[in-house]
Amino acid sequence: METIPTELIITKQSWTTAGQQARLQLLENQQQITLPFLGNEQTYTDIPSLKGNIEHYIGMTQVPTGIIGEVCIEGTDANGNFFVPLATSEGALVASYHRGTVACKMAGAIRAVVVSEQVQRCPIFRFRTVVQVLAFVAWLTEEWEKCKEIVGKQSRFAKLQTPKFNIEGNQVIVTFEYTTGDAAGQNMVTVCTEAVCLYLVQQSPVEIIEWFIDGNLSGDKKVRGSAFIAPRGKYVTAEITLPRKIVIDFLRTTPEKMQTFWQTSALGAVKMGGIGMNAHFPNGLAALFLACGQDIACVSEACVGIARAEVTAEGDLYGAVTLPNLIVGTVGGGTHLPTQQECLKIMGCYGAGNSRKFAAICAAVLLAGEFSISAAMSGGYFSKAHKLYGRKK
Repeated sequence: METIPTELIITKQSWTTAGQQARLQLLENQQQITLPFLGNEQTYTDIPSLKGNIEHYIGMTQVPTGIIGEVCIEGTDANGNFFVPLATSEGALVASYHRGTVACKMAGAIRAVVVSEQVQRCPIFRFRTVVQVLAFVAWLTEEWEKCKEIVGKQSRFAKLQTPKFNIEGNQVIVTFEYTTGDAAGQNMVTVCTEAVCLYLVQQSPVEIIEWFIDGNLSGDKKVRGSAFIAPRGKYVTAEITLPRKIVIDFLRTTPEKMQTFWQTSALGAVKMGGIGMNAHFPNGLAALFLACGQDIACVSEACVGIARAEVTAEGDLYGAVTLPNLIVGTVGGGTHLPTQQECLKIMGCYGAGNSRKFAAICAAVLLAGEFSISAAMSGGYFSKAHKLYGRKK
């Protein structure tokens, strides 16, 4: 893969038309694609195609989009060098993530792995007594193959897994767990689960007094403590070791200071009752989700995760991130929108067969971002960076 010089991404001409055109041309050459909407050469006019994405349409909200990279990744789902688009109005964010990716590429490749994937919908059923609940659970367990058949008629991609039951008095929440192919899957699992529930209401040997499509146990767009026990979306982890020289010469701090910063941050997270421990996952996730047509509200659950840093026996710096709730897709939703589609194409992630690749890239970007902000904090130049990039002076 042709390497694009880093200096063409963040330069003194970064905010000029010439700088924008140079970056666009390099990205188009690398991926053999065209980027007319990002390049402002074309305006979106296919209004009817927005059905399913928006109601009462009045126009497009424009958010500045930058590029970082290359992010060097090795793994079964993503393997190679990737330029990654980030959409944000926060100055210094793109520069920070870019710096982290450069440090990681100097060290080699980030290892990123998608461990598992599943999306849940958790309907609740109410009965007169707990005895009726137990009878319903026993019957539903026997009917589960029929439930899978119903799901198959609703979607070619949704695959229903083994059920889980949460009984509370005269009601039960049933966890319907699915794999959803390359779609994020929230709408898919809702439609499939409703079809099954309608069948259950008609066929149940005990009368269902009342039911709702979700009993709020799925964690849909919620920050929850059970994230690592019951993952939702794609469970992804990424790691890399930065040699001591790179930390000192390029990140301008030391492995020991970065480890201490992580330790004190972990203590702060405990004191405030935080769920997960990371410096700024939401920054990278929100920018990635906006650029690539993801459901931006899912950042609320996707940002639950852990970042870790520790000094190795050789004096280098090991870092890892883990995200158990990464709800992302490369088909459906907002992925077909013009600039969002172009952003996915920049990474080679548009369309079927690419959702796990995109998830691995997300994790690698967040790891790079954690290194960068931790270095700035521990090295004492966090404020200086924001004065330089976050203000118009």
